[in-house]
Amino acid sequence: MQTPVTFLIFNRPSTTARVFEEIRRARPPKLMVVADGPRPDRPGEAEQVVAARAIVDQVDWPCEVLKNYSDTNLGCKRRISSGLDWVFSCVEESIILEDDCLPQISFFDYCQQLLERYREDTRIMMISGRNHLLNYDIPESYFFSKHFSVWGWASWRRAWNHNKVAPVNWNYFKSRFPKYTFYSDKILNKYYYRIFDSVMKGDIDTWDYQWLLSCLLNSGLSIVPKVNLIKNIGFSGTHTGRQNRNDPNLDNPTFPLDTDLLIHPFWVMPDDLYDSFVNHRIIGNSFKYSIKEMITSLRNYFIPLTT
Repeated sequence: MQTPVTFLIFNRPSTTARVFEEIRRARPPKLMVVADGPRPDRPGEAEQVVAARAIVDQVDWPCEVLKNYSDTNLGCKRRISSGLDWVFSCVEESIILEDDCLPQISFFDYCQQLLERYREDTRIMMISGRNHLLNYDIPESYFFSKHFSVWGWASWRRAWNHNKVAPVNWNYFKSRFPKYTFYSDKILNKYYYRIFDSVMKGDIDTWDYQWLLSCLLNSGLSIVPKVNLIKNIGFSGTHTGRQNRNDPNLDNPTFPLDTDLLIHPFWVMPDDLYDSFVNHRIIGNSFKYSIKEMITSLRNYFIPLTT
């Protein structure tokens, strides 16, 4: 390992400890820890915050540890965005893990190799460790997507510089390009437009939709591995509410990726078939698709595969 790892933690010492063990196995030379402060109206949270922070003090390999801790609670949007601003002011690139995103060990080498390969390629905004389909049957080791999952990812300063935590240009963009479509699927576009409107109004205290919007507005792509490399072990955070044991995102299995010889794609373009499957799965609870709508939306992808 030569790449710095960023660890985003808060108030979950149990999941923090499990993710930390995988970071320990990877032995990065630099560990950058970003932590939010406790909420004053949550009894016992201050103790949980202290316990989570104590875990990263257990570094027992040659490693420079840099900490960016907040004494007060900034919330998800301000804490993570300001923390990543700090990270990329210190380093040119980093692997990023939250305290509930458990990586398969090959995730680290996969990220490190691709951070180097696409360092100067401005088409690529990030490298994701999560594959929503779990195991995508393709000959290459990874592919490109217009879906940007931050459950275990990596990026560069040159990409993060495009991020706007307060997307003040969203309304201007809509007025300037009233019929612009990020995705060919109209229902999918409607879904994300509604999300971006909510973020603009301040209805959602988050940072990742702003990052998604920044990537889309800059025609960026994400790299996705052919197999899933990240398991979410704490699906009960700020925006997920109570754990739902039937949620398809919970406890997804991970698989090793052969990083001794990565097979690179021949071209740099989004895999529309993957994106269509994934995005229909994501928005299924927000927009009720009829069978006819699903077939119509996916028809263009299935026909070439069967002719």
